[in-house]
Amino acid sequence: MRILVGLGTCGVAAGAGATYAAILARTGTLHGSCKVGKTGCVGMCYREPLVEVRENDGKRWQYGQMTPDRVDRLLEEHVGKGEPIEEWLVWTSDGKGQEKAFLDRQERIVLRNCGVIDPEKIEEYLEVGGYQALKRVLYQNDPDGLINVIIESGLRGRGGAGFLTGMKWRFTRLAPGKQKYVICNADEGDPGAFMDRSVLESDPHSVLEGMAIGGHAIGSTQGYIYVRAEYPMAVERLNIAVAQAEARGLLGDDVFGTGFEFHVELKEGAGAFVCGEETALIASIEGRRGMPRMRPPFPAVKGLWECPTNINNVETFANVPWIVLNGAQAFNRLGTANSKGTKVFAMAGKIRRGGLVEVPMGISIREIVHDVCGGIKEGRKFKAVQMGGPSGGCIPAELENTVIDYESINKTGAIMGSGGLVVLDETTCMVDVARFFLDFTQRESCGKCTFCRVGTKRMLEVLVRITEGKGKEGDIERLENLASLVRNNSLCGLGQTAPNPVLTTLKYFRAEYEAHISNRKCPAHQCQALLTYTVNEKCNGCGVCGRACAAKAITGEKGKPHVIDHSLCTRCDECYRACRFEAITRV
Repeated sequence: MRILVGLGTCGVAAGAGATYAAILARTGTLHGSCKVGKTGCVGMCYREPLVEVRENDGKRWQYGQMTPDRVDRLLEEHVGKGEPIEEWLVWTSDGKGQEKAFLDRQERIVLRNCGVIDPEKIEEYLEVGGYQALKRVLYQNDPDGLINVIIESGLRGRGGAGFLTGMKWRFTRLAPGKQKYVICNADEGDPGAFMDRSVLESDPHSVLEGMAIGGHAIGSTQGYIYVRAEYPMAVERLNIAVAQAEARGLLGDDVFGTGFEFHVELKEGAGAFVCGEETALIASIEGRRGMPRMRPPFPAVKGLWECPTNINNVETFANVPWIVLNGAQAFNRLGTANSKGTKVFAMAGKIRRGGLVEVPMGISIREIVHDVCGGIKEGRKFKAVQMGGPSGGCIPAELENTVIDYESINKTGAIMGSGGLVVLDETTCMVDVARFFLDFTQRESCGKCTFCRVGTKRMLEVLVRITEGKGKEGDIERLENLASLVRNNSLCGLGQTAPNPVLTTLKYFRAEYEAHISNRKCPAHQCQALLTYTVNEKCNGCGVCGRACAAKAITGEKGKPHVIDHSLCTRCDECYRACRFEAITRV
């Protein structure tokens, strides 16, 4: 029997380290009958810390919210007596558990090993078929046939643009040049996105294997992983994985004794969002300032150090070994006509089950939000989803039957992006959402383009003015004009897509902008400058609101209705939240 603790970043943040230590400290009395290990993130971040009990015959029981104080009972009842604790179980291998619905609709290809193996032990990756795909393609030694398989699978780049992976490989293979490079873009900079981080922390070898297969396909001997320095656990586990693979001859000078050479080096990014753009990323690896350049020539022809270079992201590479072993048809049976396979999403926002999901292309937004992720917290109304990160857009609840594929999402004005999906409820101000993302992209602009550098700044100024209650007639038209200029005249994808949050919220939530400007009101009651608080007839003079008000703006005698001095009110919302009798009106 084994006890496995989920020690990805989400688990550690929830206290899994203390749980792991408690289990280690207390299993010594079991005299070696139970081994303790660690694994990565299974995606059920909302129930961390997660602990799994795995029998020798393969049966698995997953427990949620396993704090150290629960360890004794787990060891005594389940490990000691063989009696699973039903009320703590979130999932079992025989299809039971409280969170069964979270996994039922998923198809796990990229996440196939996440939460299953110890990411720091190459032996466990090998036990589940690791590096067999690389071995196969090297022994077959048919790069063109390999590329045809990837094309036939329909795999499109999961980094945002959705270009056919196999075609990208073919262009790089056919480009003249003795030295060629493979780059894995792990510069995951979208707010709310953590897909790549979780894969790198939980299954780093699948990415290394995918890169090596790509290297064989295009004729490359050198790969780089451009990973965010803010992902220390991912960096650590990648370094461990590279060293282990080299030690076993699975990377390096003579892979599998075939004469194929492929080395992998890590480059830690410094946190610039623009370095997610491939030409800026290349500049950063070369030691230059991360700024985009004009294309063409594309990196497939002239990339890293002016050599042909293939760039795919983490999720794309993690798909490759599975496709090689299972076949193109097994992959493209999933999805829609033009969007094959699965997609990993980082689910965040106002949902009951936040975390990492992998679903087949073609599933609807409604199914992801309600069926997989359990719907909206606190029974509130579903309002919209924000997809594609800062460069994406907002899709309203009335379009919840939109299916997840590249073309359908693009038609809404949003983009698939790398996979961040933020769920918004009725308490969300859509004008403020647009302001938040414009603030991010404006700060992350490299400054090379006037339209991006200055245009996003002017747009942000208008949005700030509107949320502060200082909006003017014509501001909506001003935003639309600026958005058009920025989108049509910026050099790279950051500037070209930066207006998307504004354009989509204007398209679907124009009335909220008009209410902010014309009525000086925020319909969602979120923009503080537009809020007014009053005490209504339900007030019984309990005094709770007055004690909650740090500005001392609420006065009154005990047992009698209180009043608010609006000249002192800071609109902090504390009185509204403190009142148990709904005696504070907020408009």
